[in-house]
Amino acid sequence: MDAIVANPSSATAAAHVMPGSGFKVSARDCNVYYGEKHALKSVSVDIPDRSVMAFIGPSGCGKSTFLRCINRMNDTIPICRVTGKITIDGQDVYDQSLDVVQLRARVGMVFQKPNPFPKSIYDNVAYGPRIHGFAQSRAELDQIVMTSLEKAGLLKEVKDRLTDSGTSLSGGQQQRLCIARAIAVSPEVILMDEPCSALDPIATARIEELIDELRSNYSIIIVTHSMQQAARVSQRTAFFHLGTLVEEGETGHIFTNPNDKRTQDYITGRIG
Repeated sequence: MDAIVANPSSATAAAHVMPGSGFKVSARDCNVYYGEKHALKSVSVDIPDRSVMAFIGPSGCGKSTFLRCINRMNDTIPICRVTGKITIDGQDVYDQSLDVVQLRARVGMVFQKPNPFPKSIYDNVAYGPRIHGFAQSRAELDQIVMTSLEKAGLLKEVKDRLTDSGTSLSGGQQQRLCIARAIAVSPEVILMDEPCSALDPIATARIEELIDELRSNYSIIIVTHSMQQAARVSQRTAFFHLGTLVEEGETGHIFTNPNDKRTQDYITGRIG
C-alpha cells in the first residue's frame, strides 16, 4: 500500500486549533438506532470552525450515519432514532423549536453522486436563495448565482451557458454545481459524503483543490473511503469502526502515530 503523507499545510492549520476554542460542531454521547440495531454508539467529538475534518473507516462503520445526524437527514428514516446531543455554535440541532429547513440552509450537503436538479445551471444555484428569500431583486439573485459559481470554481466554464440543463455537464462539473448550489444559501457547515467516489482522478483533484479553498470560509466535514484523500485535504481525522468513534486527532498524527491499534490496523490494511 502507498505511504500516506498528510498535507504539511494541514498540520500547520491544525496546530492553531486550541482545545476548547473555535469549535463549530460538537457532539456528546450521540447514538443512532435503526429499529433494534444500534448503528452508532456514544460518539463524542468536537469539529473546529473553518477547517476540514475527515471521517474514515470501513464501509458500514457509522461515518455517514453520523454525518447525516448533523443536519438531521436521518429524520427522513421512520425507524431511525437519535439520542445524545449535537450542537452548532452551542445550539442543539435536535431542539424541537428549531426549524429544520433553516438548519439545512446552515448545514449544506454534497452527496456521493452528483444530483443536479433537472433545471438550468442558473436555476440549480438560484433555487435555494429563491425559496429562502435571500434576494430582493433579480440583480441580487444574479449576483448570488455568479458568486456561488465562482466560489465553486465553475463560473469560467459555464458563464456562457447558464440556461443549459445542469444535467448536461460532466460528472465533475455537476459535482461542482452541487457545491455551488450548497454554498448559495450561505451555509456555515458543508457536509460531503464521498463527494469524489463517482469521479475520475482529474475531476477528483479539482474537487480537492476546491475543498482546500473553501475551508477558509466554511467548516467542512468529509466522509471518504480514500485515506490518501483524507491525508491531502483534512486538518483533522476521525476513525470509525463498528459504529464507534475509535479516535480523532490531527491528521498527520492519526496517519503516522495513531493511539489505537484498530486505527493502525485499518491504515495498514489489516482491517477494512
